Amino acid sequence: MSTRPRISARISAISESATLAVDAKAKAMKAAGRPVIGFGAGEPDFPTPGYIVEAAVEAARDPRNHKYTPAGGLPELKQAIAAKTRRDSGYSVEPSQVLVTNGGKQAVYEAFATLLDPGDEVLVVAPYWTTYPEAIKLAGGVQVDVVTDESTGYLASVEQLEAARTERTKVLLFVSPSNPTGAVYSREETVAIGRWAAEHGLWVVTDEIYEHLVYGGTEFTSIATAVPELGDRVVILNGVAKTYAMTGWRVGWLIGPSDVVKAATNLQSHATSNVANVSQIAALAAVSGDLSAVAEMRTAFDRRRQTMVRMLNEIPGVFCPEPKGAFYAYPSVKELVGKELRGRRPGSSAELAELILEEAEVAVVPGEAFGTPGYFRLSYALGDDDLVEGVSRLAKLLSEAH
Repeated sequence: MSTRPRISARISAISESATLAVDAKAKAMKAAGRPVIGFGAGEPDFPTPGYIVEAAVEAARDPRNHKYTPAGGLPELKQAIAAKTRRDSGYSVEPSQVLVTNGGKQAVYEAFATLLDPGDEVLVVAPYWTTYPEAIKLAGGVQVDVVTDESTGYLASVEQLEAARTERTKVLLFVSPSNPTGAVYSREETVAIGRWAAEHGLWVVTDEIYEHLVYGGTEFTSIATAVPELGDRVVILNGVAKTYAMTGWRVGWLIGPSDVVKAATNLQSHATSNVANVSQIAALAAVSGDLSAVAEMRTAFDRRRQTMVRMLNEIPGVFCPEPKGAFYAYPSVKELVGKELRGRRPGSSAELAELILEEAEVAVVPGEAFGTPGYFRLSYALGDDDLVEGVSRLAKLLSEAH
């Protein structure tokens, strides 16, 4: 009998997506008849705009879309993504510098797989999205956390980044607007960080998928445009999921120097080949159109954002900075950890989240999933009534803590 492990150490080390796990548990409880309100999943509650769906329907009827197409993406979509990038952030690239991927997650994985050798370090600002650590780990990289908290609005300083840099640092992961905190770096902060990275010859991988979801006069700044001295050491990750309510269509992209994009395309040619053609045609309709659909969603998200932050800050022991972008709030619940609640004394935010799901039938994602225990992430991409009801249940339950 072989004593070798059945699963490789590399894959065994991967953790399940905490956000998807919370969402799955909430949906299972709902299916069992419990009135669960889920703040877990990061997806708009709006349908994909009709004109995008119609483009997909037409594409499905066209036999040309029933065949293989270039692994790196349909040429017309790559051209449209280059034009959209120039329109939205002022950054000019050639279509050959675009790789169309199966959602933003594949873009994340392929960026790190292409840039990192074993032992290369990546500076990652915490709290961070749950997929980044796993993609870095799979590529053989070493994640170095730069931990922020509510006192700075979850923004990292150049001084913090410099303190974490070593001779093995190769990449800075720059995310603005941020998932899970909603933090957005100002132009001045972005320029300072970008110039620091350029000075030390670092690569910058920047995730811009929430670029259009900023509020209250906040402006999105692309580090690639703001810091031209970074030159060809920038890789941009993006996609249609959040801007156009297309999470299920699975279309993202990676933009970078030609040699990086060519190498990542080679990887994708063996991993998945082309993204589904019908989804690519839908994405073409999305990025080629105007931004009126996202403007409507942004108005609703902004209203919900203000309601959620106000209600959370009214709960004793909870402090929530105002998120400037994306569609998440990231309140601190550190004061509540260890207090007695319904005969139990949760010793971590993960245990507190589990108690809340059981007792209040509200699903939140604990900060442990994002590298900073003592916090919750709540998505406000759900209906207004459910949002108010869910936070009201939270408030009622947590007010009993003593």
